[in-house]
Amino acid sequence: MIVQTRPLAPSVPASRFGVAFLLAILALLFSVSLTGCTGQADAAEAGVNHAVPVRSPSEEITGQEIAVVTHAPDVPPPITRTHPTRVIVNLETIETVAQIADSVDYPVWTFGGQVPGTFIRVREGDLVELHLHNAKGSTMPHNIDLHAVTGPGGGAGASLTMPGGESVFTFSAMNPGLYVYHCATSPVPMHMANGMYGMILVEPKGGLPKVDKEFYVMQSEFYTKEAFGQHGMAHLDMEKGVEEKPTYVVFNGNVNSMIGDKALQANVGQRIRLFVGNAGPNLTSSFHVIGEIFDNVYQEGGSVATQHNVQTTLIPAGGAAIVEFGAEKAGNLIMVDHAIFRAFNKGALGMIKVNGQDNTKVFAAVKGLGFKGE
Repeated sequence: MIVQTRPLAPSVPASRFGVAFLLAILALLFSVSLTGCTGQADAAEAGVNHAVPVRSPSEEITGQEIAVVTHAPDVPPPITRTHPTRVIVNLETIETVAQIADSVDYPVWTFGGQVPGTFIRVREGDLVELHLHNAKGSTMPHNIDLHAVTGPGGGAGASLTMPGGESVFTFSAMNPGLYVYHCATSPVPMHMANGMYGMILVEPKGGLPKVDKEFYVMQSEFYTKEAFGQHGMAHLDMEKGVEEKPTYVVFNGNVNSMIGDKALQANVGQRIRLFVGNAGPNLTSSFHVIGEIFDNVYQEGGSVATQHNVQTTLIPAGGAAIVEFGAEKAGNLIMVDHAIFRAFNKGALGMIKVNGQDNTKVFAAVKGLGFKGE
């Protein structure tokens, strides 16, 4: 379509009115823009106490201790000392075979001989001396990248270790929180898909609020050439990994790691804290406990409870969260990734068995197929 133009009519008053109106609009927009800039400046000044810190290592390190590390679902005891110390952490990378489902074995690469790797607990301000041993029987070099490390590669470059060798490096635990660690030797996806990940907690100087039970739960994926549940030895399928189509999505390295007689145990009236990690290597977790509500959620593994009364919390690959809740009702609580096919068809399911006297005021069946009567 051709649009024809013509000269403006020689109406000077109309032209002046149009120009004046345009200038008024521009002035209004300019004043709003200035107001917005002033508001941002004021907000920045008001928030000066929340400026990004440049942290410094602790000036005084008193004594030293050997870190207590635990396999999932156990957690080392809370730290009671009130001063920073040198903490010696010993980890060994071990290539072995583990069961990932009933009658399904898989050649895993591990920190400590199990998937996930051992849980490390230190205090904010500690000087951590990490010894990484690579078992003589390993076929690959391994290293470690701890997300709690401030430094190049999270320690990966300093810890590349050949079979039978040992690497040592130190770092200051300056940022409190719950962090993932993993192998970062090339090809990184292969090392992680084979089970090389775990968690480290850097407790705040004042510690975490007291609870009665703490558990270590880590979600991850296995990509196998064989179908889900196919008996025998399973093998890594890198193409499935690239396409982000896991065969298994599990908690603590096994479809059945926290089911039946392996269920986590708690009692009515106890306060429970879950340290939940997501190793990925690809998927985001929608972590949910059927039959409970999270009273406190430390989102993304931070050191402050940022949300309360939460039904489901997102945990990114390579991330973590701390969730806390009270056990008010006897029965079974079911942990799931609420991307629900992963729970019931791929294995992301675990159980917390709450024992003790029942309280029907909290919940009671009145009528229906599940009602057993008095």
